[in-house]
Amino acid sequence: MDETYRVDVDAADSGTGVAFVTADSLWGVLRGLETFTQLMFSNGEGGLYIRQASIADRPRYSHRGVLLDTSRHYFRISTIKDFLDAMAMNKFNVFHWHIVDDQSFPFVSIKYPALAEGGAYSEDMVYTVEDVEDIIEYARVRGIRVIPEFDTPGHTESWGVGLPGFTTTCYGDDGLPDGTFGPVDPSNEDVYTLMTHLLEEIVMRFPEKYIHLGGDEVSFGFNCWLSNPQIQAWMKSLNISTPQEIESVYIARLLSLVEALPTSPEYVIWQEVIDNDIQVKPATIVEVWKGGWEAEMNKVTGQGLRAILSSCWYLDHINNGNDWQTYYNCEPESFGGTDAQNQLVIGGEACMWSEYVDDTNVMPRVWPRASSVAERLWSPKDTEHNGHTGRRMEEHRCRMVGRGYDAEPPNGPGFC
Repeated sequence: MDETYRVDVDAADSGTGVAFVTADSLWGVLRGLETFTQLMFSNGEGGLYIRQASIADRPRYSHRGVLLDTSRHYFRISTIKDFLDAMAMNKFNVFHWHIVDDQSFPFVSIKYPALAEGGAYSEDMVYTVEDVEDIIEYARVRGIRVIPEFDTPGHTESWGVGLPGFTTTCYGDDGLPDGTFGPVDPSNEDVYTLMTHLLEEIVMRFPEKYIHLGGDEVSFGFNCWLSNPQIQAWMKSLNISTPQEIESVYIARLLSLVEALPTSPEYVIWQEVIDNDIQVKPATIVEVWKGGWEAEMNKVTGQGLRAILSSCWYLDHINNGNDWQTYYNCEPESFGGTDAQNQLVIGGEACMWSEYVDDTNVMPRVWPRASSVAERLWSPKDTEHNGHTGRRMEEHRCRMVGRGYDAEPPNGPGFC
C-alpha cells in the first residue's frame, strides 16, 4: 500500500488560489485528502479558512493498526463503522478484528453455523456473512485492511459450546469430569479437520494476505490438559510430558494446516509462539504485547522475523490523566537492535480489549488516545513530544468532535 502523497495550497492573495492533492495511488490520495481537510479551520462566522501549505508526506511504517475485541462485548455494525471512520481520519490502515474469544463466538460460519448458534451471546449478537462483507468493504474504501484473528488453542471456551469435543474436558482429583473445559483438545483429530475447513472459509471470506492465528495465554497452570486421560495417552504416544510441549505440537500442526491451504496465506502470531521455540516460516509476523518488550523485539528481529509492537499501546489500561503522552513517547525501535533488525519492525497496533467497553463508551475510550499512536507510527523516528504536541492533540480532538465522534478531552480542562 503506497500512501505517499503531496498537498499544495496556494493563497488566493499571493498565488493561484488553487489546491492540489497528488499521489501515485488511490491510498495516497485518501491520506492526502485527509490532510487537506485538516488544514481547514473555522473563520468564526460559519465559514472556513484553509492554511497555505506545501506538504510532502509518507508513513514511516506500513502496518499501523488498531485491534478491536468484539467477543467480550458485542459491537453493533454502526459502531464498528464509526470506529473505521475514526481510524481513517487518523490514517490507520489495519483493522485487527479480534472477532471471537472465550466469552462469545459472534462470527457466523458458513461451514460451522453451530459455532455462533451455541457460542454467541444471543442470535442477534452475531456477524453474518453479509455483515462481514459490509465491514470489509467499508474498511477497504477507506484504505484499511481487515486482518481477522481466530485465536487458538487458548481463548476457545465459546467454540466448545457449539461444537462439543473441540475443547478439552477437565477432570477432577476423583478421576471424573469436573464440568469445566480447557483449551483446544489437541488429541482429537476432528479438531484439525474443523480447523482446516474453518481456515479455508476464513481466507475465502477475508480478501487479505494475512490471518492472525493467536497462540497466546494458554492456561498451563490450570492443568486441564494434564488431567484428561485421553490427552495423557496421546502425550505418552508422542513422548511429551509438559503443557508447553502440548501447545508446541498443536501450534506446529496448525501452522502446517495454514501452509497447506490453496491460497497460501501468511500469518501473524502472538509472541508466545516464538517464546515456546516453535518453528515458524520466515514470512511470519510476530506481535509483541508483553512487558519487557525491548528484549522480545530484539529476540524476534534477531531471528530474522518481522515484528509489530503493541505492548506500549493497550488502550484498555486506563490511567488518570493524559496517558496519550506515554503512548506518544514509545519508540518501537528503541530496543538496541542493528539497522537490519530495525528494518524488520514493520509497525504497531493500539489494542482495545473490550472487558469494560461496549457501544456506549468505546469511541471516547479509544479516541483521541489512539491518535498519539497513529502519529508515532506515521511520523519520522526523530519526531519528539514538545510544547506543540499537546495543543495539536487538543485541536485534533475538537476536529473529531466536529465530525460527530465522541472523542474524550485529552488534556484536562478546556473547551472546543
